[in-house]
Amino acid sequence: MFISLEGSEGCGKTSQVGRLAEYLRRRGYDVLTIREPGGTAIGEQIRNILLNPENVDMDQRTEILLFQASRAQLVEQVIRPYLANGGVVICDRYADSTLAYQGFGYQRELEAIKALIQFATGGLKPDLTLLLDVDVEVGLARRARGGQKNRLDVLDVSFYQRVRQGYLQMAQAEPERWVVIDAGKPANDVQQEIRRVVSARLSAAAG
Repeated sequence: MFISLEGSEGCGKTSQVGRLAEYLRRRGYDVLTIREPGGTAIGEQIRNILLNPENVDMDQRTEILLFQASRAQLVEQVIRPYLANGGVVICDRYADSTLAYQGFGYQRELEAIKALIQFATGGLKPDLTLLLDVDVEVGLARRARGGQKNRLDVLDVSFYQRVRQGYLQMAQAEPERWVVIDAGKPANDVQQEIRRVVSARLSAAAG
C-alpha cells in the first residue's frame, strides 16, 4: 500500500510519519518511509537546489519541473519496486504538494501541472492520502518555533491560505483517497487518528 501525508506548514506530518511507520512495523508490516523532494541520491541533490535560500531567482516553472525530476527518480527507483515486493510505502509529501503549493499557491495552470505530474509518476497515485489540516496562523507559528528556514518559508500568509484551501478542495474532490485529520489537536491524538484510519485501510485491503 502506498500512503502519503500532506499538509501545509507546521502541520506536524514529518514526526507523524515516523511514529506511524514504527507502529506498523511493530504490527509486522514491511514499511519504507521516504520524503519529497528527495529520497534518492539524485533527488537529494535536487532537494538542495530547491530549498537553498540563495536561489531567490528561481523561476516558478523551474521549481515545478525540478520537483517533477526528483519525483520521477523516486517513483522508478524506490516506490514502484518496494510496492511490487508487497511493502508499505509512507511518503512525506507527494504529487499533491505540487498542486497545492505551485498550483493553488502560485496560482499556476493546474491542468498543465497535472500533465507534468502524470508524466513524472507514470500515473502512480497513493492508495491513501492523509491531509493533516491546521489553521495557517497556527501552523506558521509552529514552523517559526522550529527555527530553520528554507527558500519556500519566506512567502506571505495569503500564499499559505491558498495552499490550505487547495488541499481541502482536492480532498473534497477525491474522498475515496483522501482523509482529512485535524492537526490542531495534540500530537498524540493526531497519531491515534492516523493509526485508526491506516489500520482500517490495511485491513480492508487484506480482506
